[in-house]
Amino acid sequence: MEFQIAESMCDIDHYLPLAQAADEAGFGVFGLGDSILYPEVAQDKYPYTPDGDRSFLEGAPFLDPFQLFAAMSVVTTNIKFAFGVLKLPIRDPVLTAKQVSSLAVMSNERLIFGIGLSPWIEDFQACSQDWKSRGKRMDEMIQIIQGLMSGEYFEWKSEYYDIPKIKLCPTPVKMPEIVIGGHSKPAYRRAGQYGNGVNFVSLTEDELVERMKTVNDYRKQYGRENEPFSVYAGMPAFTIDDMKRLEEKGATCLSVGYRNPYEPDTMALQDKIDWVKRFGDEVIAKY
Repeated sequence: MEFQIAESMCDIDHYLPLAQAADEAGFGVFGLGDSILYPEVAQDKYPYTPDGDRSFLEGAPFLDPFQLFAAMSVVTTNIKFAFGVLKLPIRDPVLTAKQVSSLAVMSNERLIFGIGLSPWIEDFQACSQDWKSRGKRMDEMIQIIQGLMSGEYFEWKSEYYDIPKIKLCPTPVKMPEIVIGGHSKPAYRRAGQYGNGVNFVSLTEDELVERMKTVNDYRKQYGRENEPFSVYAGMPAFTIDDMKRLEEKGATCLSVGYRNPYEPDTMALQDKIDWVKRFGDEVIAKY
């Protein structure tokens, strides 16, 4: 089992010292969320708070994760970097492939390509991307990015994309691990068909088992049941026994944190670093 520390919407001066502390403490992964913009008025409620409230987003600094991970890669050695998750279909596939390829190379193959949809139609409108075709386009984007990351000439022609034969340089030795986030059967189907892992957030243990069965059924359907597969879980675990039990139920990387990410960050940097070091000493070193 690996452990992931995640942070977003905090003082921007916290990120690099936190990444260094997490690397030294033995964390396997540092996770960052993705948000390009905040709509003044949204058609839908925010899906990850109990009442759909999004007031915590107002004025919260949200750096571009590609640039932030690049900076983190310079000051760390072993820790990997995971988008949790990148809103893929609001972006252009070729430009995204270039960013992913460059960051994977720059970080010495320490990038985890966590991807998902966006809950806001306003993201798509502002980025000039079609909302209704987002799922179909995401499936195609995954394949396009995989093709371009091969380092060979690649082309794609479909209803949504018309890409001539092109090649990216540099590309990493291998495609970064693709981890699919989401809370729907289409997301689990996508993980089974294209992913190397899945990202679960806010589940009970029973829900983890149930949804892993769904994902594994899709993996079998697509003939991928024998391929390596990661399960990233953001779930309550208060003791090492809790963590080992989640591992037995399929989790391969457990996300842990020192604060509620859906509330304004009032925690001092040193308190965060102390928590990271303590978790490394009391949990990671003894796990």
